[in-house]
Amino acid sequence: MAIETVAVISPGDMGHVVGRVIREKGFRVITSLSNRSALSCSRAERSGMEDVESLRAVMREADVVLSIMPPECALSFAEAAADGVSKDDQPIFVDCNAISLTTTQKMRNVVEVSGMNFIKIGIVGPPPGRGGLATRFYAGGPALDALGFLDGDGIDYRRLGTNWGQAAAIKMCYAALTKGTMTLHTAVLTTAELLGVSNVLHHELATSQAFHWDLMNSRVPFYPADAGRWAGEMDEISQTFVDAGMTGNLHKGAADVFRMLEQTPLAAETRESVDKSRTLDQAITVYAETVKRRK
Repeated sequence: MAIETVAVISPGDMGHVVGRVIREKGFRVITSLSNRSALSCSRAERSGMEDVESLRAVMREADVVLSIMPPECALSFAEAAADGVSKDDQPIFVDCNAISLTTTQKMRNVVEVSGMNFIKIGIVGPPPGRGGLATRFYAGGPALDALGFLDGDGIDYRRLGTNWGQAAAIKMCYAALTKGTMTLHTAVLTTAELLGVSNVLHHELATSQAFHWDLMNSRVPFYPADAGRWAGEMDEISQTFVDAGMTGNLHKGAADVFRMLEQTPLAAETRESVDKSRTLDQAITVYAETVKRRK
């Protein structure tokens, strides 16, 4: 079928940029802003998304529905979408969320029972245009050519064949390393602060672990803005590892670290409002104080 209207739910940090890219390709991009935050509404407006108000309207008007949201919301959204679609309106449902193969299978069952085709996309990298590489969209499922319009303008659309599980797995494995490393860096530095050896450790890391030290300085001060949604992602990764026969404990711990960061006062920031002048020392002091309050 000809693709004319693409729904992006929801216009978060990734979703609103993806929506803008698709709109600039000449497609109509819609969303539903019902009960959404002022920030989401602002992002949707900046991206040129059209608010059709209700989920039923989204399912009626869209040819493709891209679900891009915090992982803990993904399954319930798919269930609501399946309930809201009619037999006469059968958009392609595309899950782009950081969820385990187990959660993805549950979602696929719900979506396909409703009559919609289900495609899984694992998104790797920052939103289009923010990194040196194009954002990779690893896709698995039927009719992958129907989403070929995604390719280009900062998106690298990579077809993995009919096995949707590979698209879910590549996202889980990649984020297990990248975000797992984020939490390891944070935990090490916060623990050193709590034990009174920050200065000594920082000197040692700067001398013998320059790669990690540079990452710590450039990134660790700013994680709280995203920590809430990343905690749920770590839960999904933990489940993925368990299902594969590995321990899930590494990423249970990673989820705990992100939830600690979510409890800091810095978590009130957004990607748009984060204080880029904050130093590593300043951030670690806040993190350590948060840990002390939790004891």
